[in-house]
Amino acid sequence: MLAGIALLPAAVPLLTRAAAGAQTSGGASPYGALQPPDSLGLMLPEGFTARVLARAGEVVPTSSYEWHIFPDGGATFAVDDGGWVYASNSEMPAPGAGGAGALRFDADGEVVDAYPILTGTMTNCAGGATPWDTWLSCEEHDAGQVYECDPFQRGQGEVRPALGRFSHEAAAVDPGRGHVYLTEDEPDGRFYRFTPDRPGDLSAGGLEVARVLDDDTVEWLALTDPDAATTPTRLQVAASTAFAGGEGIWFADDEVVFVTKLDQKLWSYDIATSRLRVLHDALAVTDAPVIDGPDNITISAFGDIIVCEDHGGEPELVIVTADGVVAPILRQTGEPATELAGAAFDPSGTRLYVSSQRARGGGITYEIAGPFRQPTPPSTTTIATDGGTTAAADDGDDDGWALPALGGAAAALAVGAGAWWLRTRRGALGSTATDPDDSVPRPPA
Repeated sequence: MLAGIALLPAAVPLLTRAAAGAQTSGGASPYGALQPPDSLGLMLPEGFTARVLARAGEVVPTSSYEWHIFPDGGATFAVDDGGWVYASNSEMPAPGAGGAGALRFDADGEVVDAYPILTGTMTNCAGGATPWDTWLSCEEHDAGQVYECDPFQRGQGEVRPALGRFSHEAAAVDPGRGHVYLTEDEPDGRFYRFTPDRPGDLSAGGLEVARVLDDDTVEWLALTDPDAATTPTRLQVAASTAFAGGEGIWFADDEVVFVTKLDQKLWSYDIATSRLRVLHDALAVTDAPVIDGPDNITISAFGDIIVCEDHGGEPELVIVTADGVVAPILRQTGEPATELAGAAFDPSGTRLYVSSQRARGGGITYEIAGPFRQPTPPSTTTIATDGGTTAAADDGDDDGWALPALGGAAAALAVGAGAWWLRTRRGALGSTATDPDDSVPRPPA
C-alpha cells in the first residue's frame, strides 16, 4: 500500500466544479454546525470527537520520544500490518533544533511508538509524502533545503540539494511523471518544479520555476543555480511569476492544488493543459470571507479540500466542497497565538490528524474522528470485448469516484522504480535502527 496521496480518489471532477462555485463563501457544511467547545477547547460538528495524541516537550506514552516543539506539516503512511505512521515536522527556528518525528499506530488506531526521523535542521515547516513512502521535510528559511526521511523507523534523513536552497514550504509529487512541485513562503515566492534524472531518485535532476502567461498557461524555465550561490533562487529568472506567500500543496490526479496565504488564494495547476486557475479567492467573495490565513492543506478521500488557518484569532479547519461550500469543520478556542497545521487523514479516511502549533506554548497534536465523507464506488456496466470476455466500465456518473489514474506505464515506472530504489538503499536515509524491532513493517512493494 502506498502513502496517502497516492491512494486518493481522482479529484479532477471536484476541482473543476469547485472552481466555478467556491468564489462565494458560506453555505451549510456537509457536517452541520459547529458545537460548543469540548474539554480540549475544540469546536466540532455533532458526531465528531477529538483526543490528544502528543504534547510538545512531553514523552509520547508507549515510547521514549519527547514530542517535538511547534509541530507543523504532516502526512500518513500505511503499513502492511494494518497500522500506519504519521510524520510531523518541527518548525523550531533555532539552528539545529528543528527536524521531524513520527507517531506509529497499530491496526486499531492506537499509538504504539514514537521516534525522530530527522534532527539537526531548522524551521521545518511543511513538506510532502512521496509515492515511494518517504517524507520530504522542508526547511523554511533563506538557505532552506529539503530532507528525504524514512517515516517507518528512527533515522536521520538525507538532504536533497538538487531541490534547491530557498524558503521551502511544501512539496507534492506527481507519481505518474515523477515531478516534484514546490512552494516558497516569501511575499514574492515562486512556484517550482523538479524533474529527477531517475524516477523516484531525488538526488539529481533539474529545477525549474513557473512563468504564468497571459492566457494562464504555465511555462517552466530552467534554473542554473539551484544552490543559490550568488543570487536567491526566486530572483534568478526575471521572467518568472511571483506568488504572495506559497503555503500548502497537494497532488490529486492530474492537478496540483496549492495556497498563497498573503492574498488568501487557493490555486489549481492542471498538469495536462499546463493551465493555472484560482479555485477560491477569499478576498473577492461577495460576503464575509470564511477562510482567513490559509496555510497547510489536505484532500479527503471524498475529494473535499481541507484548509488549515494561520491567523491571530481562533484558527479553523475549513472545508471547500465540489458544490462551492466553504465552511469551518473545526475551530480552536482559547489559543489566540496558535495556528493549525499538519492536517492528514489516516488510510481509512475516518481519522484526521492536525496540530495546534503553539497551543500551551509548544504545540499539541490531535486526532479528530467522525463520519468524514467517503467516496462512493463508481457504478459499472458489463461490456463485451472483441475477444468475447467482459470488462467493467464506469458509467460516467459524476457522483462516483475512482482511484486516481497514475499515468499507465509511466506511473508503474515511477512508483516501481522509486520503491525499488528505497528497498535497495535501506539505511541510506540515515537510519539508526540496528535491531529488527526498531523498524516498522514495510509496505509491500
